[in-house]
Amino acid sequence: MESLFDSAAEEATPQPLAVRMRPRTLDEVLGQRHLLGQGTPLRRLVESEAPMSLFLWGPPGTGKTTLAYVVAGVTKRRFVEISAVSAGVKDVRAAIDTARRELGMTGRQTVLFVDEVHRFNKAQQDALLPAVENRWVTFIGATTENPFFSVISPLLSRSLLLTLESLSDDDIRAVLRRAVTDERGLAGRNTLAPEALEHLVRLAGGDARRSLTYLEAAALLADDITVEVVEKAVDKAAVRYDRQGDQHYDVISAFIKSMRGSDADAALHYLARMIEAGEDPRFIARRLVIFASEDVGMADNTCLQTAVAAAQAVQLIGLPEAGINLAHAVIHCALAPKSNAVVKAIGAASDDVRRGLIGQVPGHLRDAHYPGAAKLGHGKGYKYPHDFEHGLVRQDYAPEETRERRYYEPTRHGAEAGLFERWSRIRDFLRGQP
Repeated sequence: MESLFDSAAEEATPQPLAVRMRPRTLDEVLGQRHLLGQGTPLRRLVESEAPMSLFLWGPPGTGKTTLAYVVAGVTKRRFVEISAVSAGVKDVRAAIDTARRELGMTGRQTVLFVDEVHRFNKAQQDALLPAVENRWVTFIGATTENPFFSVISPLLSRSLLLTLESLSDDDIRAVLRRAVTDERGLAGRNTLAPEALEHLVRLAGGDARRSLTYLEAAALLADDITVEVVEKAVDKAAVRYDRQGDQHYDVISAFIKSMRGSDADAALHYLARMIEAGEDPRFIARRLVIFASEDVGMADNTCLQTAVAAAQAVQLIGLPEAGINLAHAVIHCALAPKSNAVVKAIGAASDDVRRGLIGQVPGHLRDAHYPGAAKLGHGKGYKYPHDFEHGLVRQDYAPEETRERRYYEPTRHGAEAGLFERWSRIRDFLRGQP
């Protein structure tokens, strides 16, 4: 449970590459630049002797454990790690009691790091409160889940919440290159082909630990690490996909057209292809949200809700689990009745505006709340629809120049078929037609 940075013990026990390459200072940490600048809470914690409580929230492999180790190592604090998967209240209290004794006898502070803190129940989290409130320890909790849902309010309110982001491709490349040359890593014993490097970057998906685990597996097979060696080590074929080139645009085009054509199987194929190639899941989610209004629209209003929920899930959960949420949305989008009436409606309205077909807002619709508006005749003659039968009243809403323009033309697909009949009757009534 306790780690005291015993270098002799580390040398005696072979450690994984990801552990050996763990940064020793904040300056060695790659990524998370928004957390590591001068004056940030992490810098203050390292530069100050005062205890502080933090929650580190982010996807796997973004450096939560690394930052805790760095804080303890740089400040010479004791480092005690507890895994919420296996520890109970007894373990938490024992760690706190030891930290209090150490603080009282020697003045040495303790970093109490709780990994996957969201797995602690309320009683286990309550056990941490005295230590946090009285600053007996520097508490650092790591979580991959939204702490506002998984952490009790008293504990969260007494701590700073820092959000970590997935590492960029450039960050992952730097991690791998450092591991190949650094004495703590492969120490130059292996060469890494550029294509193999890119394959590892794609496989990592922003997870530094995963990238180093795969690199270590490949290094055990051959001194010269090629794409073929990585494929054999990881048992995962390299998907030929360039996020900046033709494949990126070809695959996303086929993905959208497959959903538009209602072929759920083909759409799922392209989704899997993008995910396996390391495409940014946020990009996929954005395309689904656009598709839900552009190609489904009012034919199935729940499609947009599903797409937005999938986009939120990508932000909250991350890959690989969020792939299930994306697949959910893809199937919904593919099988939903289709309508492009929404995109045609806003397109036609925008075309008129760009052509100068604008006109004055009718006087009875203008804002009448500010002093002097009544003298200008603003709001005069406005009829409040709720005062009339069916909530409808015949009056002019559009500027005179666009009064006869028709923008929204519903299809007879899905739920929009009902809107077709309703909008036709409403429009005829408002225009004074039988």
